[in-house]
Amino acid sequence: MEHEIRAWLAEHLTGRFAPLIGTGGPGREHEQLELRAEWERELGAGGWIGLGWPEPYGRGASIAEQVAFFEEYARAGGPGRLSHIGEYLLAPTLIAHGTEEQKARFLPPIARGEELWCQGYSEPGAGSDLAGVQTRAELDGDQWRVTGQKVWTSLAHIADWCFVLARTSAQTRRNGLSYLLVPMRQPGVDVRPIVQLTGTSEFNEVFFDGARTDADMVVGAPGDGWRVATSTLAFERGVATLGQQLGFARELESIVDRARASGALDDALVADRIVAAWAGLQGLRHHALRTLSATEPDPIAASVAKLLWANWHRDLGELALAVEGPAATVARAAPYELTDAQRLFLFTRADTIYGGSNEIQRNIIADRLLGRVPRA
Repeated sequence: MEHEIRAWLAEHLTGRFAPLIGTGGPGREHEQLELRAEWERELGAGGWIGLGWPEPYGRGASIAEQVAFFEEYARAGGPGRLSHIGEYLLAPTLIAHGTEEQKARFLPPIARGEELWCQGYSEPGAGSDLAGVQTRAELDGDQWRVTGQKVWTSLAHIADWCFVLARTSAQTRRNGLSYLLVPMRQPGVDVRPIVQLTGTSEFNEVFFDGARTDADMVVGAPGDGWRVATSTLAFERGVATLGQQLGFARELESIVDRARASGALDDALVADRIVAAWAGLQGLRHHALRTLSATEPDPIAASVAKLLWANWHRDLGELALAVEGPAATVARAAPYELTDAQRLFLFTRADTIYGGSNEIQRNIIADRLLGRVPRA
């Protein structure tokens, strides 16, 4: 399969798509959105979206075949994906918990690269503490009426749909939450960009003011949203992390090349940090390969993976500045014309916060391993 993937990428990452090679790294998710959306449809037409989904929705590819795709894609410099939230988070969740009607409605357009998704979990008062969600949804006739605010919502400004964790009863904490599929392009949905340290706006605030979705757009039973939402988080750290790690490897290789060119590699302390970064990356890969053999998502392994790569990537950003030396503290031009090293350093400050902060991941691991009863 590697030869088939390599040949397809070599043929299609040319012509109008050639400018996308190597794009979509940290702090660049906002670039060339129209061309990247077209690339998603190209991948869909080639049958490369939903590889691991069971037939008839996907190819039913083995773990080894999926790993081959991600590795070849990363080696070819394939661009950052716009459809990853739909393909790797929402789709596996629907396959596990959705109705046949929901699967038939949503999986084919995701597989064609035609519909983009965002994730409506975090709120100003419920970021890493996901059980504190206050966005509400009330059943009004044959539709849910959604009111509340979400924050740090990646790609909400281009998404067609959002899977929203909302409170549908008066119960508190993990009880009374529901997992709703909400169309983004409607009255009552207001998306506002959040400017980051890099000067770009991949994240957004999303305000729901009476936004509506049909009554059958709840995944699982009403009130069962916590179980469904946590399964989505486990899927988030699956096989696709291998492609992420190869992106990390490219970043490390670029830093090593820069260290050689600048003479920074002659500094024993810098050389030691580079060796440590390489060894850490091997640890990330082997942890991912080990967990991929599990028959079902392991929430402890997922939290361990998040801790490992978030800290590793943050440290890589710091290493990039160390290699650059004092010049790394000066921007090319005010305010945000950044070097790759500066962008990597600034963007990776968020890695240990988004997707569940380090502190929350450690709490999850402790709760599971020590058998503590979660708060209701």
